[in-house]
Amino acid sequence: MPSLKKYSSLSRFFDTKIEFLKGVGPQKAALLNQELGIFTYGDLVQHYPFRYEDRSKFFKIRDLHQDLENVQIIAKVMRVELVGTGKRRLVAHVADETGEMEMTWFKGIQWVQKKLPPGAVYIFFGKPAQFGRKWSIAHPEMEPLSQSAEKRNSFQPVYSTTEKLRARFLDSRGISKIMEQLIQVCLPHIQETLPQDLLQQYQLIGKQDAVREIHFPTDPARLQRARKRLKFEEFFFLQLRLLKMKVTRTEKYRGQLLENTELLKDFYENHIPFELTGAQKRVIREAYQDMKSGKQMNRLIQGDVGSGKTMVAFICMLIAISSGAQACLMAPTEILANQHFEGLKEYADMMGISIALLTGSVKKSARKGIHEGLESGELKILIGTHALLEDVVQFQNLGLAIVDEQHRFGVAQRAKLWAKNENFYPHVLVMTATPIPRTLAMTLYGDLDVSVIDELPAGRKPIQTVHRYDKDRLKVFGFINQEVQKGRQVYIVYPLIEESEKLNLKNLMDGYESIARAFPNYPLSIVHGAMKADAKDYEMQRFVKGETKIMVATTVIEVGVNVPNASVMVIENAERFGLSQLHQLRGRVGRGAEQSYCILMSKYELSKDSRVRLETMVRTNDGFEIADVDLKLRGPGDLMGTQQSGITDLLIADLSKDAPILTLARDAAQQVLANDPNLSQPENAPILRQVRQHKKSAVNWSRIS
Repeated sequence: MPSLKKYSSLSRFFDTKIEFLKGVGPQKAALLNQELGIFTYGDLVQHYPFRYEDRSKFFKIRDLHQDLENVQIIAKVMRVELVGTGKRRLVAHVADETGEMEMTWFKGIQWVQKKLPPGAVYIFFGKPAQFGRKWSIAHPEMEPLSQSAEKRNSFQPVYSTTEKLRARFLDSRGISKIMEQLIQVCLPHIQETLPQDLLQQYQLIGKQDAVREIHFPTDPARLQRARKRLKFEEFFFLQLRLLKMKVTRTEKYRGQLLENTELLKDFYENHIPFELTGAQKRVIREAYQDMKSGKQMNRLIQGDVGSGKTMVAFICMLIAISSGAQACLMAPTEILANQHFEGLKEYADMMGISIALLTGSVKKSARKGIHEGLESGELKILIGTHALLEDVVQFQNLGLAIVDEQHRFGVAQRAKLWAKNENFYPHVLVMTATPIPRTLAMTLYGDLDVSVIDELPAGRKPIQTVHRYDKDRLKVFGFINQEVQKGRQVYIVYPLIEESEKLNLKNLMDGYESIARAFPNYPLSIVHGAMKADAKDYEMQRFVKGETKIMVATTVIEVGVNVPNASVMVIENAERFGLSQLHQLRGRVGRGAEQSYCILMSKYELSKDSRVRLETMVRTNDGFEIADVDLKLRGPGDLMGTQQSGITDLLIADLSKDAPILTLARDAAQQVLANDPNLSQPENAPILRQVRQHKKSAVNWSRIS
């Protein structure tokens, strides 16, 4: 290994290639590169154990039973034999004073055989299985008995590994051995990354102690403290990065002053058809404070389906238009853009404000008029899809840009929208009906200000949700019939169009035929993703107008039409849907004053996670509670497609389990930046050094090297 003296800095030491570590070498290094992405000392020291085994207890052979997980046994090798023809296995017959058992290997036979001379005493570790009256452990971990082994640390780390690594003796124990070598040489090079006052305030142990204890804990309490320290640090640097981005943006980007409220007052006094909820008023106030601050607004509005986000968006548009600016709203699909346009046109017409719709379907002749109206400033509100991003779409003075369901747009697409005003970046309102757990919002949108509409408009009754099995289908059909007799409409949603033998799902066409047979007197609509846009719109419109009573559809209606008269949502094979998708689908009903229902149909045999999802849907209508359960079940990466944002880059912290630590770390980062925005004070030198090492990349700033 190269001399340690030549490493003048922390980062250069941790950039050492792992092949130079004792016990690794070029071949094992190549495998670790390929299988685990471990290239350097820094990568290896941050390959944290995923669990720990208590090795303080030793079992006697006669005390083994089926319920045991892994056990430790001290036993003497009696004899060793190769068994079978062709693919042979190695069997070691071992014994203690209470009985005999077998240790079995199917791979690495020659290497193991050399290690097992008769009479040798070993500590064997693994999961026992019983065959007839004989106990056996397949591929046990083993080490010669010595006083040090018998008395050694009882808390053993378990590292993730792969089949290829195991074949080269880099199982968890093998990785643990090279980790012992690394910890010995690297501890002196680990520098403290947090100031002393933060360590004291949050009762955190030092970085060196934390790294040693996370790999080789001396007891459970010390391990807990090491985990807390490393999770806190990881969250702290993540939040620091997001908060610094936010501070930089607010200082760097001036915002147009939008403070005239004349149109808002006129609308509120003379035209608004209903009373706003307290939550809507609060969110409008928060947005107004931003728009008149002289700084560019970047605000996320979260609210369940039907909570009134679009009305909040329209009132913010009125403030922009009163102040001499234009506004636009970008939606991810034509169906949604059309729906926003239809909804807002009614209010814009009341107010005498010009509004237009721009999507891929708009004819060329109509586009010309839209482009001219935008450039002259005559057209005040533009609703559309990605078509808004085209270079030919130029505003006279875009003051407010609203993005609906923002997670469906890429960063580059949003940046094109911001560039639509040369003098000021437009104020930005991002809306989502996908409830995001607080921990994820603080991380995904940590550089945005977040507003939550957590109230439904008055008069809305909570949707009643029930879970029914296939055997209850006739009763469900009877209930649908009753609701249609009352004049209501029904959605029936299927997960797939084409038959899939593997998944054994009822496909849409079969479903449509069975619904047609069950309700021969009711006109039906059918909508799915493989239909052409005009055919889809035609079917949707028939349902909207009440010409059809039942709509059989795939999830294309997840974001789509608003039909207040639809009061029943039946979701077939509900166990096949994710929680957020079930919640979005349920939000398609419950938009009128009548009681609405969501019926979740499933087969009887359900996985544990499926059962939790369906029970959660039946128990609550609260989108944020549902999102929290979803986060626990699926993890952050799956939930929001967050790979691009670096959130799944976390090494030890877990957004679904560590919310309290995240909150503390964010508070600490805010406190540090409030007192010392440039990190120039001597006590913040450890933070500044760490940030400088990682400044060029947007990866996890808490990493070693």
